[in-house]
Amino acid sequence: MDFIRIFLQGFIFGLAYVAPIGAQNLFVINTSVNSKDIGYIIRTVSIVILFDISLALACFIGIGILFEIIPILKILILFMGFLIITIMGIRLILKKYNAEYKSNIEKISFAKIVFLSFSVAWLNPQAIIDGTMIFGGMKASLPGNMANIFIMGACLASIFWFITLATLSYKVFEKLKKAIKYVNIVCGIILIFYGIKLGYELLKIALKTY
Repeated sequence: MDFIRIFLQGFIFGLAYVAPIGAQNLFVINTSVNSKDIGYIIRTVSIVILFDISLALACFIGIGILFEIIPILKILILFMGFLIITIMGIRLILKKYNAEYKSNIEKISFAKIVFLSFSVAWLNPQAIIDGTMIFGGMKASLPGNMANIFIMGACLASIFWFITLATLSYKVFEKLKKAIKYVNIVCGIILIFYGIKLGYELLKIALKTY
């Protein structure tokens, strides 16, 4: 019974960690709405899941400690996150809308999918810090074998969440295709806001440090 309880606890914590709207979720939603190629969507979502799980595992191990040891690392990640995510948002807003919307539109290379998936998962020190507090804290409060069960539940939550999100976004494509331009604009605005937030955190740290 302890196994099931701890596993479910990890699953619920994992959902709470990944479900709030953010760059990862927006990336998955936008990909699923903007493409009718199921194989392309599956590849993209799989890579997002891979990086999300890798981040959760890193937080579980305690990567947040590195920020205390190497302060410049946090500043570097903040700067990269601010730059890349803000640019992603601007490009979404400026993207031209094709009324006919062919199934092969908006495909990007595998390398770029990997880069963008990495960016929306890893280039946010706050997510790393929050993840370290959630997963690292739970690891410290549980025996070794139970802690491993907990992180297994959290990883399964990531798989479940992103597959569900992509499926729902894909299923409502027909209802949303006339409004895709506005979906992109809304996603773009939120991403820019998210990027500016990272920039603000970067400025605060820079002013405090220097």
